[in-house]
Amino acid sequence: MQLDPASGWCQGVRLCPSPNFNARPEGEISLLVIHNISLPPAQFLTGKVQEFFQNRLDVTEHSYFAGIADLRVSAHFLIERDGTVTQFVSCLERAWHAGVSCFEGRETCNDFSVGIELEGTDDLPFTDAQYETLTALTRQLQSAFTGITAQRICGHSDIAPGRKTDPGPAFDWARYRAALAKAAQEEEEQQ
Repeated sequence: MQLDPASGWCQGVRLCPSPNFNARPEGEISLLVIHNISLPPAQFLTGKVQEFFQNRLDVTEHSYFAGIADLRVSAHFLIERDGTVTQFVSCLERAWHAGVSCFEGRETCNDFSVGIELEGTDDLPFTDAQYETLTALTRQLQSAFTGITAQRICGHSDIAPGRKTDPGPAFDWARYRAALAKAAQEEEEQQ
């Protein structure tokens, strides 16, 4: 997996372009937002997240889908349970993942953030493959967008408290942050 900073697209991942994006306003990309999603809820590797982000979800397939059928949302990336990465929107464009949001007093986080969805739920542990892939993808993003520092990585719940709960209590922030620190140190030693 290799992020091309000029295009904002990753090579070596599944590309599944979403129509749910628009141009970012001028300014630095300086926030990474971690989410979780599963469709239907708590069912994995169904391909329904991809259909949802492409506005192709068949509402007759599951009762839950009728309630989300009119939503037009996307994230830049999805990391499935097996570690597979799908990219929906160029990192240079504004994906519609954060909604009404605020980080350190700055509203409309979609304007300056990248969104990564982890396939999962608030309460089920995420997989080793997801943590490994998330760490590698985060390091790629931090290399391309230096404003995404360790202090500027948060959960959806952090920027939309009371409205959103993801990535939830099952997400191991300590494990993720330790893996990022280790990866950064290893990269520095190789230089």
